Amino acid sequence: MKKLMSPLVLVMSLLLVLPVAGAAPDMPESHQFYEEIDYLMEKGVIRGYPDGTVRPDAVVTRAEAAVMIGRLKGFDGTQKATPFRDVPASHFASGFIAEAANAGYIRGDGNGLYRPNSPINRGEMAVVVERVFNLGLGFNHSFKDVPQHAYYSEAISKLLAANITIGYSDNTFRPRQEVTRGQFAAFLARGLEPEFKNDARIARSYQKDKTKTYTYQMSDGTTAVHRFADVPDRGGLAYGLMWTVQVEGDVYEYLELENYQMFAFGYPYSEYDLALVYPVRVDITFDTGLGDETITNTITGVNKTVRTQYRTFTNATEVTTESGLKYYMVEDFSTVKSINAQGRVESELVNVE
Repeated sequence: MKKLMSPLVLVMSLLLVLPVAGAAPDMPESHQFYEEIDYLMEKGVIRGYPDGTVRPDAVVTRAEAAVMIGRLKGFDGTQKATPFRDVPASHFASGFIAEAANAGYIRGDGNGLYRPNSPINRGEMAVVVERVFNLGLGFNHSFKDVPQHAYYSEAISKLLAANITIGYSDNTFRPRQEVTRGQFAAFLARGLEPEFKNDARIARSYQKDKTKTYTYQMSDGTTAVHRFADVPDRGGLAYGLMWTVQVEGDVYEYLELENYQMFAFGYPYSEYDLALVYPVRVDITFDTGLGDETITNTITGVNKTVRTQYRTFTNATEVTTESGLKYYMVEDFSTVKSINAQGRVESELVNVE
């Protein structure tokens, strides 16, 4: 009897929708991923169980991952035949698994098996999430437990560039660690909303708030308006969410790239400019540029006071280039001011809203 009831209970658990995460006894607002789970529950991507729980710390199976992805993508989910020998049409997730496989989001193990009841780990999750959001831009990661040749390495690089992950403070990604419902919700929410991308930052990050607009005054009298926006794909290349800059009718894009060793400005399908190295210390030097075009920069001050038209900062990091140009970076604001060797202000933050 138990074998007959178990699939029924599982199907019922997938059909029940709780109105908000806060209605669940095991989902306090203090939970690390409360906001992400609540957001995805409102979208119908995550659903509760018949006993009223959400189980944010329960491990996600490969079948459950396919179901959540399917709901996110609006798949029908009607049970049907799948390309996998271990997922018959009678399986509760067969419809979502079949459609996710057809879309190229999930794959089997090479032997015709999907292993639907096996837990999904962080390495596998990175690959699936990268496919779901069609991430085109990567940033070299430095996770000490992710070999560059690993099948999930490139996907992790793209998740890092997209602010979907930052890894752990000990500079690991832990690719073999099983994924919880809360963690999976965080990855999906960050792929969808800039607000949640703000959570994928290191402690004392220099990245700007992706929900705000930053305006700079340039030395030629123009203003540059920086907004985090969804950039349409073009030329057969995937762009997605990134910083856009509008100056006198012209627009260009960039990414703020950050890991536990460095902060850089990356340009779509091009190189990146190193702006800062961690930990931040006076007299630390670093090179930016390529080949014969490299420029040596030096961190020449910390906790500097810098006045801008927007506000006065007392915790700026000063970097001086070979040409004598100085630029000032502030945690949570990125670059706030730059002054050339002759003392002329090249750019200055004038507004944040």
